[in-house]
Amino acid sequence: MRTPSLRTPSRRTLLGAALAGAASLVPLAAPGAPARAADGLVPVLPAPTGPHPVGHARHFLTDPARTDPWDPALGARQVVVSVVYPARTAAGLPRVPQLTAGEAKAFAAIAPLSRGLPAAGVDWAGTLTHAHAGAPPLPGRRPVVLYTPGGGDARTLGTGLAEDLASHGAVVVLVDHPGEASQVELADGTVRETVLYGPPDPATFRTMADTRVADLRLVLDRLGELPAAGITDPRRTAVCGHSAGGTAAALLAARDPRVRAVANLEGYLDLEPWPGHRPLLLLRTDGFEGAARIESSWAGLRARRRTLRGANHWAFTDLAAVVPRLHAAGLVPRAVRDGLVGPGDVAAATAAVRHELRGFLGRELGGFRAGAPGRVRR
Repeated sequence: MRTPSLRTPSRRTLLGAALAGAASLVPLAAPGAPARAADGLVPVLPAPTGPHPVGHARHFLTDPARTDPWDPALGARQVVVSVVYPARTAAGLPRVPQLTAGEAKAFAAIAPLSRGLPAAGVDWAGTLTHAHAGAPPLPGRRPVVLYTPGGGDARTLGTGLAEDLASHGAVVVLVDHPGEASQVELADGTVRETVLYGPPDPATFRTMADTRVADLRLVLDRLGELPAAGITDPRRTAVCGHSAGGTAAALLAARDPRVRAVANLEGYLDLEPWPGHRPLLLLRTDGFEGAARIESSWAGLRARRRTLRGANHWAFTDLAAVVPRLHAAGLVPRAVRDGLVGPGDVAAATAAVRHELRGFLGRELGGFRAGAPGRVRR
């Protein structure tokens, strides 16, 4: 879990791993040759597998009780979320871009610094999600899943997982953590970039975890004002996190009784003892360099466990789609692909992760379809 450490807000040097995660803000996963436009290869997201069309809305929250921990001069803490939900219809409605224009511009500036990602040849602004702006929510009462991304990553890293869950009937709230996130556009149109870099020291990691938990609790407090709130059932709420997000997800569940289940995608659980009073899903890869710490921090925990074979840390994210296509197009070397998502079948890994999440959350929360199985090995 390569989580950055704190630096002054003016610092724009980013950890390569965090930038690699940021690259997945614009993944692609279409069969055949990648599409190309005047600005280069056009990323394409893999489609959700459920029976429902998907709606999308951004929302902005401010917590007057907290000062921003990464830049106190900004004042009250701001949090940005995307609500992805099952829709009654999406006919005639536009698909939402993966990044805003400002976010795409910011990412284009930092992409050359990321872990072997190309400085040219990719149209980072070209991606469309499979969610539709303004789609009317599907009637009913739906379970809620909060998603928190890996350290230094933006919320859109989990777009594929969110859209898949929503297409099967869940409301997913993707939570950004500004200041730590690679880049995120705030309510006033300002694009805030990360103030983090380098490997984390314990104090910085603690700040990250506690800030994420407070951000997530703010979202739980304000569920009633989010878009699509009318179809949510707050009594059936789970949290899913990747890497540092998995750590924060477990901490949230340990502290907040509103959370009924936790899905941890390769996040360390040694920051605090896990109390064991919530259903827990633990997914990991066989290629992650932090495997020893994962094994140690997960030892003895009562949980549903699976390991993805031939995979690496970012196979849980949309990087599983983008990196192999960049490699196939000759834009990144094999070492980059293997180091980020592993040498194996990434499409099978994506299907496996989706299936495991649907099955676990469907059992614990009820109210949405589990769908067909993916290929997961112990």
